[in-house]
Amino acid sequence: MAVVSAPAKPDITLYTGQTPNGIKISITLEELGIPYKTHAIDITKDTQKEPWFLEINPNGRIPALTDTFTDGQMIRLFESGSIMQYLVEQYDTEHIISYPKGSRESYEVNNWLFFLNAGVGPMQGQANHFFRYAPEKVQYGIDRYQNETRRLYRVLNKHLEAANTEYLVGNKCTIADIAHWGWITAAGWAGVDIDEFPVLSAWDERMLGRPGVEKGRHVPTPHKMKAMLQDKEAMDRAAKQASDWIVRGQMKDAKK
Repeated sequence: MAVVSAPAKPDITLYTGQTPNGIKISITLEELGIPYKTHAIDITKDTQKEPWFLEINPNGRIPALTDTFTDGQMIRLFESGSIMQYLVEQYDTEHIISYPKGSRESYEVNNWLFFLNAGVGPMQGQANHFFRYAPEKVQYGIDRYQNETRRLYRVLNKHLEAANTEYLVGNKCTIADIAHWGWITAAGWAGVDIDEFPVLSAWDERMLGRPGVEKGRHVPTPHKMKAMLQDKEAMDRAAKQASDWIVRGQMKDAKK
């Protein structure tokens, strides 16, 4: 079997927007110190549904990424977890935000990465939808997804407290932490009070204090969530604007 070497030099273009999933990748790149180009995608105009973008991500969602692979050809990556795993496997040779492949810690990182991708992200995303965007109030949906988000937050809070570590896997920030941060820091947008989870809240602030997080969260546009959560009028305006294009997009998808 041929040995595949790592790319000699990154040739990365990140297709992204200002969302919890989008900033995962820019934060990962900043933490690793990898040069990259940014292509901002305006999801309110359905840019992610255009044919050229669907060639990169057939699912029409951000983030997505292209790079020159070890064979000299372009490789496409989509789904945030897949992108993060690619970046650490190809470029994190010094294990800055990862652990050696096959180690106990590397499998634990995967546990929490998939916990986010299958749990926190989807459940909190639905809480966002029913609490902020749905054109009609459906209390059952609000309660269902807010309560499930709180349950998942309790799992994280209990884990961090029991482990007595700074991050999810030991005292090293990894892609598991980076994957969670954009969602956890936006808890209030889903109607969840982060202060109910003191250990998780401390972790949130610890993450925010990292230079890579601070720089990466403002890609491709300024990250305003923290400030917006302190301004009810700004939240109401943002929710109304998002609701309009989300509902419009659902109607378009239903007709296809």
